[in-house]
Amino acid sequence: MEYNLADLFESVVDVVPDREALVYIDHPGTGAERRLTYRQLDEAANRLAHHLIDAGLKPGEHLGLHLYNGIEYLQTVLAALKARLVPVNVNYRYVEEELVYLYRDADLAALVFDAEFTERVAGALPRTEKLRHLVRVGAAPDGAPALAATAFAEAEARGSASRGFAARSADDQFIIYTGGTTGMPKGVMWRQEDLFFAGLFGGEPAGEPVKRPEELAERVAKSGSGLTFFPAPPLMHGTSTLTSFVAFNYGQRVVIHRKYVPAEVLRTIERERVTSVSLVGDAMLRPLVDALHGPLRGTDMSSLFSVSSSGAIMSETVRDQLQALVPNALILNNFGSSESGSNGKATDDSGPEKGFRLEVNERTQVVDPVSYEPVAVGEVGRLAQRGHVPLGYYNDPAKTAETFFQKGAERWVLLGDMATVDEDGIVTVLGRGSQCINTGGEKVYPEEVEQALKAHPDVYDALVAGVPDAKWGSHVAAVVQVRAGAAAPTLEGIQAHCRTRLAGYKVPRQLVIAPSIQRSPSGKADYRWARSVAAEADGT
Repeated sequence: MEYNLADLFESVVDVVPDREALVYIDHPGTGAERRLTYRQLDEAANRLAHHLIDAGLKPGEHLGLHLYNGIEYLQTVLAALKARLVPVNVNYRYVEEELVYLYRDADLAALVFDAEFTERVAGALPRTEKLRHLVRVGAAPDGAPALAATAFAEAEARGSASRGFAARSADDQFIIYTGGTTGMPKGVMWRQEDLFFAGLFGGEPAGEPVKRPEELAERVAKSGSGLTFFPAPPLMHGTSTLTSFVAFNYGQRVVIHRKYVPAEVLRTIERERVTSVSLVGDAMLRPLVDALHGPLRGTDMSSLFSVSSSGAIMSETVRDQLQALVPNALILNNFGSSESGSNGKATDDSGPEKGFRLEVNERTQVVDPVSYEPVAVGEVGRLAQRGHVPLGYYNDPAKTAETFFQKGAERWVLLGDMATVDEDGIVTVLGRGSQCINTGGEKVYPEEVEQALKAHPDVYDALVAGVPDAKWGSHVAAVVQVRAGAAAPTLEGIQAHCRTRLAGYKVPRQLVIAPSIQRSPSGKADYRWARSVAAEADGT
C-alpha cells in the first residue's frame, strides 16, 4: 500500500463501513437530504469509476468537475482517484470563454457537470478538442442545447459496485486550479503522497503524521465517531474538498450544503451537532454573526469546537464578535494555498495593531526571492515551503520555473506572499506582492489597510487597491460596503479612524461606497474589480 488517496479511503471504509460518512442537505426549505455510510459512498464511487473506465478513459487522463456542492461532487472525486484519473476542479461561475480556456488548458478528456450549466458546456464544447465524454447530473433544462451526455444516474447504474481496480501509485496526480482574479487560472499539479502530507496533515492534523499508509486505518479502527466537519464554501475550491478528505482520513462525518445560505448553515450546525466548520474570511463569517445577533439568536452552537478560515483572513473585529457568541470554540485563521497546502495559523495577538502574525510549520521559511536564502530578522522576503510541494503548474513551464525551485536535495515552492520574521520565528505576512501599492516610494499591502477598515463600526466589508496618481505614483483607495442601517462614512471619518491604527502613508486617500463587495464564491478578494471601481470613480 502506498500514500494514494483512493487506497487510503478504501482502507478506512474497510474498518468503519457502517459509520455515516456524508450528509447532503439541499436548501432553503426543501427538506431534501441524503445520507451515505462509508460503505455506501465507496460503492457509489466504484460504480461511477467503472463507468468511466468502460467509457474508454485511461489512467492519467483528466476529469473535470463542473458542479455545485453535492454527493455527486465528492463521489466523482473518489471515482476519479479509484480509476487513476486526475480530478480537475472547474469554477462554476465561469462563462463560456473562461470555460473554453480551462477545458483546453487542463486537457480535459471527460466532464461531469450540473444540468443547469448545459448551455455553457454546449457553447464551449466545439472548441475543446480532447473533451470526449460527458456525464450530466440532473435533467437538462427545457430548451437547453442537445448534448451527447450520459445521465449521472445511468452512469451509476451501468457500473459495478465492487472494486476490482488496477494497482495505484503515490505518484498518481490531483490537480487544483487556482486564481483567476488577477489573471487566468493555473492548474497546480500534486502527487497524491505530497498532497496527503502537505494538504491533509499526513492524516493527523492534531498530532504526529502517520509513518506508514496502513497506520491510517489502524488509528480509525481504534477511534470513535462523533466528529462532524462542515466545509461551507464551494467544493470547487481546494480547501473544502481537502477538508472533506481530512474528515474521511479520521473516519468521521462530512456535512455539505448545495449553496451557502448563512441561516441554513446555523440551523445545520445546531441540528447535526457540527463540531468543526470551515469558512473563507469575513465575507462568509459576517452574515453568520449578524444572524446570531438577530433572527437566529439563541441557536445552539455548543457542539462547535472550531471555526476556521482559509483563503482569506477573518478580521479581528468579526473574529471577536463570533468568539463572544461561541465562547467555547477555537476561532482559527489558517494560512495556506493551493501551491503549499498548510503553512500555519495566526497567533492570538494577530490583528491590525501587530499585523497578520503566523506560527508556521517547520517546512515554511521567509526567503530572499533571488538567492532563496533565509532573510535576516525584520527584512522583507517571500514565504516559501519545502519538502512535500507540487510538481508545478500544468501546461505552464515558464510559471513553474518562476515559482518552484530546487535547493540542495529539496524541492521548494516560492509563494506570492511578502513577509518578515522576528527573533521568535513568528512570521508577519504583509500581503501579496502582486497587490502591493507603491505610493510615494512607500509600500502598502492592501490586507493591512482592510483589517483597519473592517474595525470601523459602519463598515461591513472592504477591499483596498492602488489607483494611478500624478503626485504619488499610486494612491491608496478603499472600496467599502456599508453595514445595513448605518450611515455612509465620509473620507475624513475613515481617515481619522485609520490613523489610529496605520502609518500616515497607508491611510486611504480615496473612498468609494459600493452596494456590495465583489468576491469569488469562496470569499476571496477580487482586486481586479476593486481597482477598476476605484479608478472609474477617480476618473483615471
